[in-house]
Amino acid sequence: MQVVETNGAQIPVIGLGTWDLRGRVCARVVEQALRLGYRHIDTAEMYDNEREVGEGLRASGVKRQDVFVTTKIWPSHLAPLELERATKESLARLRLTEVDLLLIHWPSPKIPLSETIPALCKMKTAGFAKNIGVSNFTTTLLDEAVRLSTEPLITDQIEWHPFLDQSKVRAACAKYGIAITAYSPIAKGKAAGDKELKLIGLHHRKTAAQVCLRYLIQEGAIVIPRTSKVERLSENLGALDFTLDEAEMDEVRKLASPGGRMVTMGSAPDWD
Repeated sequence: MQVVETNGAQIPVIGLGTWDLRGRVCARVVEQALRLGYRHIDTAEMYDNEREVGEGLRASGVKRQDVFVTTKIWPSHLAPLELERATKESLARLRLTEVDLLLIHWPSPKIPLSETIPALCKMKTAGFAKNIGVSNFTTTLLDEAVRLSTEPLITDQIEWHPFLDQSKVRAACAKYGIAITAYSPIAKGKAAGDKELKLIGLHHRKTAAQVCLRYLIQEGAIVIPRTSKVERLSENLGALDFTLDEAEMDEVRKLASPGGRMVTMGSAPDWD
């Protein structure tokens, strides 16, 4: 599996997003993904599926050290003592002694980063997380987080797909050597029906979704498409075996707009 190197860490470039996967479906999809060659699984406290992710990891037979596991702490648990408790509870549900990456899921409107970032750093130095990072952080919040952190932040996990212009956050991440992990990378299915992505795909004998993922990978992103269908797992890996030329990349770039967002803080579940 191809990796992205960022602030001393290596993150597999394609991961499995597990938002809204539950129960046996979640465990089965995680197991099958790992058997097919995935080496990066993304979960979160809020997803309510960490137990099933752990079950799928163990059932796959893949060695623990060969899988990059990410989980995320919900904003209502970002005060220092709450963050530590939530981290330990996530590890217990996953049945792991540490995760490869621990993220702040969303910035909290109530708890200042001056409290949260040192607590997040402590989770790394205490051995609960190999790496730390953030999610859904704006450029201003990234500046503050980097200033406050005594440990490298390795990623900002954000919504990114061809229909959303994320150039400002990308520039901020590049300044600090922070990788971008793209969630909703096929825009909640919108990519599959896009005429331009389909045309490019015909040239490569690929689907529009594969073109979408390939575009993001060539732009330097880590992608974590979510699927509940085992057959889609192989399709996503098909983004690794072809290359878009610069003219095709430019055509995809033209799809972006500042208003192309599919996920907003307001549409996320309540903080509490």
